[in-house]
Amino acid sequence: MPLISSIIGLFNTRRLSQIDLFRKAPMEVQESVFFSLIEEAQNTEWGKKYDFSSIRKISQFQERVPVQDYEGFEPFVHRLRNGEKNVLWPGVTRWFAKSSGTTSSKSKFIPVTKEALESCHFRGGRDVLAIYHDNYPDNGVFSGKTLTLGGSHQINNFSNDSFYGDLSAILIENLPFWTQFFKTPGQDVALMEEWEEKLKKITQVTIEENVTSLAGVPSWFLVLIKHILKTTNKNNLLEVWPNLELFIHGGINFTPYRKQYQEIIPSDQMHYMETYNASEGFFGIQDDPSSSSMLLMLDYGVFFEFMPMSQLGKDHPKTLLLDEVELDKDYAMVISTNGGLWRYLIGDTIRFTNRYPFKFIISGRTKHFINAFGEEVIVDNAIKAINAACNATGAVIKDYTAGPLYMSAGNKGAHQWIIEFEKNPDSLEKFKEVLDKTLQSVNSDYEAKRYKNITLDPPDLIVARKGLFFDWMKSRNKLGGQNKVPRLSNNRDYLDPLLKLNH
Repeated sequence: MPLISSIIGLFNTRRLSQIDLFRKAPMEVQESVFFSLIEEAQNTEWGKKYDFSSIRKISQFQERVPVQDYEGFEPFVHRLRNGEKNVLWPGVTRWFAKSSGTTSSKSKFIPVTKEALESCHFRGGRDVLAIYHDNYPDNGVFSGKTLTLGGSHQINNFSNDSFYGDLSAILIENLPFWTQFFKTPGQDVALMEEWEEKLKKITQVTIEENVTSLAGVPSWFLVLIKHILKTTNKNNLLEVWPNLELFIHGGINFTPYRKQYQEIIPSDQMHYMETYNASEGFFGIQDDPSSSSMLLMLDYGVFFEFMPMSQLGKDHPKTLLLDEVELDKDYAMVISTNGGLWRYLIGDTIRFTNRYPFKFIISGRTKHFINAFGEEVIVDNAIKAINAACNATGAVIKDYTAGPLYMSAGNKGAHQWIIEFEKNPDSLEKFKEVLDKTLQSVNSDYEAKRYKNITLDPPDLIVARKGLFFDWMKSRNKLGGQNKVPRLSNNRDYLDPLLKLNH
């Protein structure tokens, strides 16, 4: 173990100095990434269309290339899946991360090039461990194995050489062979498609291993952990894996789940690191254990722009570069990547908490909000309100979603919340009251609509039966992997099927 730590320390020294470089000189590093990207892609169909070879300034790129979401790129992705070369990025793209997102039932297939795998996703994974090792030099992570809970993959029928699956499955499939010595379970189990059978197999295999770290989405990991504890008849996870010390998590906000993890893993030596690793790229790592903010990773072959929320929906939206952003404002993230995405509106919104170095939190989704009555409630508002209501009533949340109750004859509008509790609040009325008052305190538009119940009535809270959200996700074939329960919606597309299933 001391020898492994020494080797890792030497390997990390150079990389940590590179990370320090973009902490101190972010714009210079981003400009280098930008010009490298357009030079690499200048002879692709996309590069020729927008004459990348003549671009000398970032402003020229912004003027020529439109901001687009997935629908704008879909025709090009379809061609890539059929084996066409040099369309968005040089060469053939063989892998596609399947993501339905949470805004549409339509599947998205995000191209994952070999450059994106090596320089972005895998580098991000290595950097997580480098930063962790730097923060905790005496750690024992490499004395055991990492349990990774990912998705599955299957062959894309459009082409024998084109594959798609969850991003996590693509990463597992393409990892160097030697990483198998540090990971569990093996690929045959990790890539199983049937979620419930996969839970049983993972439990069977991993309870015999020395697991020192976990990596995955908090909500799905809780399902696995509870299955493991039930199978082994143990009270907490340290009775199964006494050397467990790290959970690398991402995909959803960790706040509603933190208390449950602290109860299941009762140790002050247990560490949690948030990452922002989406299908489109690896973007952030929590580098300071005392802060929930993530460091924006600037040298992964991703060029960042940030769209003020006031620009969403405009034909020619204005975007900002890093040195133009302000703290505590929400921005929609726009990326150009070595995966062949150009000025791509990823759908996430972030909020900067620090400049030089640039640190941020994920504040929500561009399409996940409630604004049916002009209240503009976003995911970050919901998270704060749910957290306050739980703290005030001793409740523990398992899952939730919310949307509008529309106005009708004799009735004002309201927000309807469907909440599945892991532990019920000591007073449901108090929970609802704190939820409502916290939303008013963090959102002045909501507060105005709630004033004297003139426009909006108090929230309507539905307590979900046990297992409702699991059953709903299962009915949509969205168990495991990076699938997430949508927290907010501006319509009733999620609420009505959930209510039907709840009864």
